[in-house]
Amino acid sequence: MTTPAKAPPRGADMMQHLIETTGAASRPAADMADLADMIRTLLAVEAGRDTRVRLGGHLFDVVITGSGVQARCAVALMDEIQGGCGPVIDDPESGWFYWLVPPGSSRYWQPHTHAVCLGTPHTITLPSLNRTVPPGPYWFRPSASDRLVPTAPLREALAQIRPEPTPHAALAARLGIAS
Repeated sequence: MTTPAKAPPRGADMMQHLIETTGAASRPAADMADLADMIRTLLAVEAGRDTRVRLGGHLFDVVITGSGVQARCAVALMDEIQGGCGPVIDDPESGWFYWLVPPGSSRYWQPHTHAVCLGTPHTITLPSLNRTVPPGPYWFRPSASDRLVPTAPLREALAQIRPEPTPHAALAARLGIAS
């Protein structure tokens, strides 16, 4: 009698096994918190789920603009400049585009009349990598592992095209910041 071949364990199953076998007395090293978050994020992406991630760190910051016709023109311009625009998320409910830019960009981003740049300590929920149409937030330009949207050309494109509506007041209200 033969038994069916067992499928190799999935990443989530291996992580759960590691957690269960380390016991309650184990404490992760302080410098491993980022690694643990990264592993959880990768496992969620592998499972095709929306994933909440912290901005900044070693991943990316985000520039937020309106998602109207002008913003779509800015994506087309970035397509030309970049040979295919880096990752952009469209959130139809809020009417915003989220442009994924290099980490640390928020520290150097100067005030802009049509865009806001956020990094640490904020978070963003990334749609599943296979979500490329609404409903809900979706990848207007899918994420590619080899590129982000460069801030200098993006900033120039946004200044030239001026996407509306601007996110400043709505974002300030959402974050509880007095404007």
